[in-house]
Amino acid sequence: MKWLEDKSLRDYCGGALMLLLGIGAILYGSTYRMGSLSRMGPGFFPVSLGVILALAGVAIGVRARFASREGAAKVLPPEWRGWFCIAMSIVAFVVLGKYAGMLPATFAIVFISALGDRDNTLLSASVLCLGACVICVVVFWWALSMPFALFGQS
Repeated sequence: MKWLEDKSLRDYCGGALMLLLGIGAILYGSTYRMGSLSRMGPGFFPVSLGVILALAGVAIGVRARFASREGAAKVLPPEWRGWFCIAMSIVAFVVLGKYAGMLPATFAIVFISALGDRDNTLLSASVLCLGACVICVVVFWWALSMPFALFGQS
């Protein structure tokens, strides 16, 4: 896979993929009623995100075009630990969210994902979890009154 080592080619491909996905979202979202900015219809949000995605794809392509060829970055091996931790944190969130409630599920997804970063310590991951849990309770449980029990099933 020699072509993966060429960073500009990867950027071109990534930018093109984002552009195509953005155009697809624009075309699909435009089949719904758009509405106005004050009274948004069901097509407004997907079209807006499609435009942002397409513009980001163009920006990545332009950046790849004008990036210097000097100092090519060394291709690093995949971070299997990070991928595994993120995948397992999603599984833990689903299982704990169903049986243990929102707080244990939030703590688990943030803690396990944070352990995917080799620079994080158990203390820093715990502090991050506690902050995320406080924000989660304030936003989702208190402000939005979502029907998701804090502990146990509702």
